[in-house]
Amino acid sequence: MSIFDLSGRVAVVTGGNGGIGLGIAQALATAGCHVAIWGRNADKNRSAAASMAGAPGAVDTQVCDVTDIASVKAAMDATLTRFGRVDGCFANAGIGGGGRHAFIDRPPEEWRKMFATNLDGVVHVFQAVARHMTERAAKGDAFGRLVATSSMAALFGTARNEHYAATKAAINALVRALAVEQARYGITANAILPGWIKSDMTSGLMANDKFVGNVMPRIPMRRFGEPSDFGGIAVYLMSKASSYHTADCFVIDGGYSAF
Repeated sequence: MSIFDLSGRVAVVTGGNGGIGLGIAQALATAGCHVAIWGRNADKNRSAAASMAGAPGAVDTQVCDVTDIASVKAAMDATLTRFGRVDGCFANAGIGGGGRHAFIDRPPEEWRKMFATNLDGVVHVFQAVARHMTERAAKGDAFGRLVATSSMAALFGTARNEHYAATKAAINALVRALAVEQARYGITANAILPGWIKSDMTSGLMANDKFVGNVMPRIPMRRFGEPSDFGGIAVYLMSKASSYHTADCFVIDGGYSAF
């Protein structure tokens, strides 16, 4: 059996119906992992599941709003009913900042909305999943993977996007703390920091010739990332191969941060 074989494992992917989340979900299912996609849009959920119809891993979808604790609990209960367990969670659901306001003009409600989704949403999902994982560990079944989608915005200055950057920096600190606290239960915690990736969130920017002209020369790989570029790291983190790898922030940016 391959060290990367995920047969019999179950993973939750929030925001798994598009972009990076879908790239992660597709790779996991292809490696044999059962995948539960939690997303707010039922039509996108169904479309995502259809794209994995031929994969070895089974796919389930749940309409879930990660900002709502009751919604998260309902999705978790439904996933456990469907699969019987959850071995990993990729907390990927998030919203972008858009750069609409300067910092001094940012409305308080815009700040709170960003944190409600990008940080509180991760906490709600991780709490539900980690509770299940620790209960399993107490019964002698110690295995868990907590993975959050952060951003290069946590490391680089992002004008007019400080609220987004703040949520992502908080995620990096969150996974390090969880890595220490949850290790006794066989649970690892890591973050993935994407660079400039093609998705619905970035489509407007990438259609802007000035933006592309300024950014592309700073990417040594000379291309924007694709959702499929996150499949390998997802399978690695979900597998036994990463058993001793925790508290890390994986930069997947085509070399942008090095140049």
